[in-house]
Amino acid sequence: MKALETVSTLAGKYMAIIALAVAIVALAFPGPVHAAIPTSIVNTLLGIVMFGMGMTLKLTDFKVVFTKPKAVLVGILAQFIIMPFLAFVLVGAFRLPVELAVGVVLVGACPGGTSSNVMTYLAKGDVALSVGMTACTTIMAPVVTPLLVLLLAGQSVDVSVVNMFVSIIQVVLVPIAAGFVVNYFLPRVSEVAGAVLPLVSVAGISLIIMAVVSASAAKLLAVGPLVVLVVALHNVLGYVLGFAAGRLLGFSKAQMRTISIEVGMQNSGLATSLATVHFAAMPLAAVPGAVFSVWHNISGAVYANVLARTANEGEDAA
Repeated sequence: MKALETVSTLAGKYMAIIALAVAIVALAFPGPVHAAIPTSIVNTLLGIVMFGMGMTLKLTDFKVVFTKPKAVLVGILAQFIIMPFLAFVLVGAFRLPVELAVGVVLVGACPGGTSSNVMTYLAKGDVALSVGMTACTTIMAPVVTPLLVLLLAGQSVDVSVVNMFVSIIQVVLVPIAAGFVVNYFLPRVSEVAGAVLPLVSVAGISLIIMAVVSASAAKLLAVGPLVVLVVALHNVLGYVLGFAAGRLLGFSKAQMRTISIEVGMQNSGLATSLATVHFAAMPLAAVPGAVFSVWHNISGAVYANVLARTANEGEDAA
């Protein structure tokens, strides 16, 4: 068990490198990878990752909603305003084809990503606020995400709000609720499982990346640089505007770091899942989510390190 814990810790620590490596493998060997990991299992994989997230949640994680309501509310509004707005602007600025545009909009409309909590910890941010914001935006996602997609992409493609609502309930909320129940009634089980959850999450996200990248490898190679550029701008501008929102409203430096990371890091696995199910006729729609999964783990690790260093310098100066 100790060896498994060590492997799990290393997997979590080097998730960015692992994500990049599996994407390269899927691009290099699309046929065998797609045969082994079809996109039909993406929903199941995301459900497993969300179940793991649920097993880490406690009732006390929601206490921040009542102790820091302003920070939570601002964070939620920033999440669901800044990232969809950036998606809309980038899609228009780069004149993306409809398939890619839908994918970018899906990423922008999704709630905060689970790895944002780890990055907040590394950045010396407010971890309780980060966990609370992720939980709140995830719970709101079944309603907010489909409506945002309808608003931003409804004129170009058919968007079924009801079907998308049901899909998010099934692959996000139900697994999270199940994990939460296990953690509440069987805390010892969650404690033991918690040691390997990072490994499970990394494996799940990696397989999702491989499934999507291998399915669209040929097209991805043709539009790869453009997708990476748009995804990188979406993510980095999310960090910048999230930080700016926190500063403008007078939050503490730790809270500014937290809101910045929460806004910039999306649940791109959900975006990928929604694309494969609801826009199956557009294979490229799933690509921005897969690329975002790779990119934001790399940028998040670098950004968290920069923020932590800045925090340390501030402490030294004080």
